Amino acid sequence: MRGSPYHRPVLLDEVLRFLFTTADGVYVDATLGGGGHAESLLPRLSSSGHVIGFDADADAIEAARLRLSAFGDRVTLLHRNFEFLQATLAELKIDAVAGVFFDLGVSSFQLDAPGKGFSFRADERLDMRMSRSQPLDARTVVNEYSEKALADVIWRYGEERMSRRIAAEIVRRRQRSPIETTAQLAAIVKHTVGERFLIKSLARVFQALRIEVNNELERLQHALVQALAVVQRGGRIVVISYHSLEDRIVKETFKQAAASFRPSGNKLIPDIPLQPTLKILTRKPVEASDREKRNNPRARSAKLRAAERT
Repeated sequence: MRGSPYHRPVLLDEVLRFLFTTADGVYVDATLGGGGHAESLLPRLSSSGHVIGFDADADAIEAARLRLSAFGDRVTLLHRNFEFLQATLAELKIDAVAGVFFDLGVSSFQLDAPGKGFSFRADERLDMRMSRSQPLDARTVVNEYSEKALADVIWRYGEERMSRRIAAEIVRRRQRSPIETTAQLAAIVKHTVGERFLIKSLARVFQALRIEVNNELERLQHALVQALAVVQRGGRIVVISYHSLEDRIVKETFKQAAASFRPSGNKLIPDIPLQPTLKILTRKPVEASDREKRNNPRARSAKLRAAERT
């Protein structure tokens, strides 16, 4: 869509190649964003085909509503987190779908949009909530978590090696006055780590806080299990992740569902046979071409994994 504030869809051709199996199917875009992937999928579908889009961000839903308006009632847009995937489909009386797609992380629009408090490049109130209806925000985490809890969040979700020093400095500064803005937090990180690795450390700290605020990894685990339950035989699950924590969850979930045996844990007892429920279609994650990486910076860290329901 010309003039859309959302980023260009990442790995678009690859997503369509793995996700699309039947023109008459119902497909779920669990992370709708501006609707770019859905916009390219819909013309491939017949009049019986349908796309259901989920997004926790009300602004994303409105942007997608405009972008996809030409498709009329072949699209259902829901201001809802993907953790409610299975329950929502049950409400809609949909028993099975042909595919579920996840494009994880935060969109370029969310990073750049004023007032959302995701980016260290702006100076605004610490927020980072995907949905404004949820109570926990980044300001609360930064100002109310204990030093140990802060350090654990920054290390676990950001893999930042100076997590303890950063947490200690945050606690020291907030004792004088609350830390209210992204610029204040960025200044604390800069004071702690110095200039050399500043951008990477800022990205890790802000990523960690965003994941904590939105409970992203636990919600992803729950949603993947639900996707397995609702995808019909021969249907596909396609996931794009942008950091190792997400990718690890996707990889392990697919691996477990595709396993044909479970180790017994005892050399004298045979392994336990299992009935696989998935066939993994991507032995290694699919990455963007060099050309796409040059033209779309968001694609540089993208990894796509796909699997088919058996």
